[in-house]
Amino acid sequence: QTAQLLPLVVLLIVFAGGLFSRRRPARELLTNLTIWVGIFLVAGLSYAYRDEIVGVAARMAGELQPGVAMVDAHQGTATFRRGMGGHFEVKATINGHTTPMIFDTGASAVVLTIADAEAAGIDTSSLRFAIPVSTANGTGKAARVSLDQLEVGGITRQGIVAFVAEAEALDTSLLGMTFLETLSRYSVTQNSLELTD
Repeated sequence: QTAQLLPLVVLLIVFAGGLFSRRRPARELLTNLTIWVGIFLVAGLSYAYRDEIVGVAARMAGELQPGVAMVDAHQGTATFRRGMGGHFEVKATINGHTTPMIFDTGASAVVLTIADAEAAGIDTSSLRFAIPVSTANGTGKAARVSLDQLEVGGITRQGIVAFVAEAEALDTSLLGMTFLETLSRYSVTQNSLELTD
């Protein structure tokens, strides 16, 4: 601890030397002293509460960018804020491609749109769309695939079973149960979604 205080003591000595080396009016001296005390207090408080400040900054970023996770590597959690449309929007990485998804416990599997599947490197021309599915757009057909890698908020899984919905059957890809059931826990509160590895 002494080593950590040494730079502060050196700064204080330099400051005090400069403060008293010239003759100045008492009011100016007091004003400068107050400013420097304030600077040291702000710096000290910022250092002491740095973890909390980082948490607040991450939460603000989550509010401004709803699909971006607030990751706590120590606890293995990723937290998402509810989007303006009322859904939990999640930015996932599928086979190296960033894909916007909606968290959906009602979906029995991860479901991708044709465009997202193609962007993730899946050859959709060879897929057989034979599995009936119900979506917000009505009923449609989907094809079963296996994802090489799916990463959500720092939580990575390989070989996740997913479906690719036929064209226009789905507007946005869904983060469904084939991923969620691999987690140790997930929880939803009024405005946040927490995934635990």
